[in-house]
Amino acid sequence: MVDANIICEKLAELEHDQWVEWSKAVAIDEPISAGRLERWKSYWVPYAELKEHVKEHDRKWARKAMEIILNLQNTND
Repeated sequence: MVDANIICEKLAELEHDQWVEWSKAVAIDEPISAGRLERWKSYWVPYAELKEHVKEHDRKWARKAMEIILNLQNTND
């Protein structure tokens, strides 16, 4: 069985990649402040290059996804 921390990190990386795609689209299509755009651009890097406190935002959503999956798995057992 794969370690839960590894699964969480993979899901967090996926969440980050999804956010990058979304935020780039918003930055093109919607008016956003220059400050927000600069902040977002600083996060448009691979997940591995993010600071730990930023990674934790993605991990929060990864843990929520894991909880849903585990709950569904438990209801089917």
